[in-house]
Amino acid sequence: MDVKDAIEKRRALRSLGPFEVTGELVEDLAGAAHLAPSCMNNQSWRFVFVYEEEQLAAIKETLSRGNSWALDSPLIAAVLSKKDADCTLKGDRDYFLFDTGMAVGFLMLRATELDLIAHPIAGYDPDAVKEVLGIPDEFVAITLVVFGKLAPEVSPRLAEWQIGRETGGRERRPLDTVLHHNSYNPAQEPEKDRGPL
Repeated sequence: MDVKDAIEKRRALRSLGPFEVTGELVEDLAGAAHLAPSCMNNQSWRFVFVYEEEQLAAIKETLSRGNSWALDSPLIAAVLSKKDADCTLKGDRDYFLFDTGMAVGFLMLRATELDLIAHPIAGYDPDAVKEVLGIPDEFVAITLVVFGKLAPEVSPRLAEWQIGRETGGRERRPLDTVLHHNSYNPAQEPEKDRGPL
């Protein structure tokens, strides 16, 4: 699979099936993330891959109700960073979030290549995640990435709106609302009341 194929195939689906989690797989996924570029090569990201049964159950306790579908995952990675681990540049540009996001993108593409779903989520209690994993206060628990194989059937844990997204095609705003040629054109901005897709 080439990169374009992985980009086109990648979906943040929620109907998860089991797969075998091995140390080699975890190192493969983390290794792909670790090759991402970063400001001054700071490599500000940290990943805690959780797959041991008791610890995984504790992480699942931190999830919001809307992410109950993630209870079927055999592997969840906590993604961490901290502001002073990376560049802070003129114009309030704190690169730790950007650089860590690029690393997560690499991770997701490698997971897709391995025929896995890698679904980043924001619906969890970050303080509880930090407590469960022993993460120091200065770190930000930026996201959790939930992994699984695509299940053959839609998960019964999904809400109605989630089922629609699961079974429908991928939705994106028109490219001309995000792509500007040579200068920014405010007329291309989508209407404010549209909301997230």
